[in-house]
Formats: sequence, structure tokens, C-alpha cells
Amino acid sequence: MRWRLIVLASVVLFPGSAPGEDKVLDWVKVSDKAEWQARDSSGELVYKDRLWLLGGWFDSFASPPRDVWSSSDGKAWDLVTKDAPWKYSDLPMSLVFNDRMWMLGGWYNGRLPGHGATNEVWSSTDGLKWDLVTKEAGWSPRLAAGAVVFKGRMWILGGTEDYYFGDDKSPKNDVWSSADGKEWRREVANAPWPPRAHHAAVVHDGKIWILGGGNYTPTYHAQNDVWSSSDGVNWEQVTEHAPWNPRLWFSAVVHRDRIWVLGGWSNNPSQNWGDVWYSQNGKDWTQLRSNVSWKERHEHSAYVFKDKIWVAGGHARPLSSEVWSLDVPPTFFESR
Repeated sequence: MRWRLIVLASVVLFPGSAPGEDKVLDWVKVSDKAEWQARDSSGELVYKDRLWLLGGWFDSFASPPRDVWSSSDGKAWDLVTKDAPWKYSDLPMSLVFNDRMWMLGGWYNGRLPGHGATNEVWSSTDGLKWDLVTKEAGWSPRLAAGAVVFKGRMWILGGTEDYYFGDDKSPKNDVWSSADGKEWRREVANAPWPPRAHHAAVVHDGKIWILGGGNYTPTYHAQNDVWSSSDGVNWEQVTEHAPWNPRLWFSAVVHRDRIWVLGGWSNNPSQNWGDVWYSQNGKDWTQLRSNVSWKERHEHSAYVFKDKIWVAGGHARPLSSEVWSLDVPPTFFESR
């Protein structure tokens, strides 16, 4: 979207705002229906100046997809491969590290040969050819963990060892790191934040941040706490209760020197979220006002690409293959 600034008496008005009102940023629908089949729970990356979408979830009674797609503009998508060699592509962890794409862990729920999580680690430079870096990483098989690149290493934070069939001991709060994807070092056996999965992890202000999450089954619980660490070992609770509702299956990105929380899901009652929040310090949060935005959804893919925030796919009741973008001008936070 092209921004038109109307300057009157040194007052800058954004579309949809008036003097004395909060500034409004509207989302732009880039694609109503991308070439890939509607899905959620995919791996997502920005690599070689392209958006990437890896695997995901169609339903709970079929094997997860193993396709790989990429796009230079979010509108036109290219099928890189229909059958990547990894099969645990439901709620995997995905990263870009050492100029390679990485797929770590994930869940498989096909009818045969059954279901389960993995601790396989795969990497690729083109999305077509994938190398199995290790069949068994040091951390236990898991899905829906936090994953970041920090201080020259890949980090895995928490996650759950079982999706539908686990117990209250399945969620983890251990922390692992690796410089090559093959050899993993356990940094913390039990971090001070409660065990969790389906949370978000980002790097911001020289720290790793853990946000929200919880457990899906057999006992649902969700949190809206925020934790940070400058070394991945020593953790500080920044806030016990952020103003956004406790939730699972949401997305988080870092853009314009702020952490952004987007969408998600909570239970009792079952509810998708379509809200967007941002914070510079993890404690004080502001909800973004938009007149045009995407429908409430969970387990969507979120990116920072071409200086914008992007949302793709997710479960919007039904599954979606929409692609949306948000332009946040550098001046947006002035005088706020």
C-alpha cells in the first residue's frame, strides 16, 4: 500500500485517523487464494529474498503435506517440491541459520504408520534438496517449540513431546542450543518459566523472549506471560499477565524495534483471535487499531519481509490460503 501523508499545520495524518485520535494502520490483502492448498501449522521462513512455506496441516486424519512453496512478492507462489524428504511437518520448528533453511522436529499424524513427534534436523539451500543433518538431536522428539537464532547458535525452547495423546508431563521447559544442527548442548534442564508448547519465541533487544503458550491436551491451559534472557540460561519474568488474552497457536515477529503478537486461539470457549499487539519492552503493550484486517485465525504463518509484516494461511474457520501485509511507517510511533 502506498502511504499518502497529508500535512496540515505540521500534523501528520495517517489513513483513517484524525487529529487527537490514535493512528490507524490497515492491512492489505495481497492474495485472496494463494496457489498452495489452504492450511495451518506450517514452517515459515524468509530466505534469499523470498517467502517460504513448508508443509503444515490439512486435517487430523491424513499425513501432513510435504510440499515447499516460495514467493518473491507474496502474490505469486512457486511450487519448489511436492515431496520433501521430511514427513513431520505439522507444527515443526523452522529457522534460517548459516545461510541455510532448517526444519527441526515436528509432528506426524498419518493413518499409517501411526503418529508421533521427531527430533530429526534437516537443512537446505534451495528447498528442493534437503540434507538430514541428524536423525536424533540431543533434545527429545517434540513439536511446537520456540526456535530462534541467537549469539551464533540455533536454540530450541520448550515444546511438547506428544500432541493429541500426551499427558501433563509432555510439555517441556528445557533449553538447547547448537552451532551446527548436529551437536546439541542442553543449556537449561528446567527453565523458570512453566513447561509449555504452542508459544512464541523471538530475539529482540539482545535477548531471547518467550511469550504465552501452554498445553492443548489432555488438559488445556494457556498463558499470557512474557520472559526474557540475555544468555538463554538465566531468565527473568517481564510480566505475569500481558494485556492480550492467554492463547496458544499465535504468531510473533520483531519489526520496527518492537515485538508483535498476532492472532491465536484459546479455549473455554473455543475462540480464534484476530488482534495485533506490539511492545518495545515486553511489559507495556499497545493494541494496533485497523479498519481493514484479516479474519480471526490461529497457526498462521507470519513473516517480516520487504520491510512489512506478513500473515499467510492459518485456520480462520475454515482453513485459509490468504496472504496479507502491513506497512508500518518508521514515523508511526512518533508522539505516541
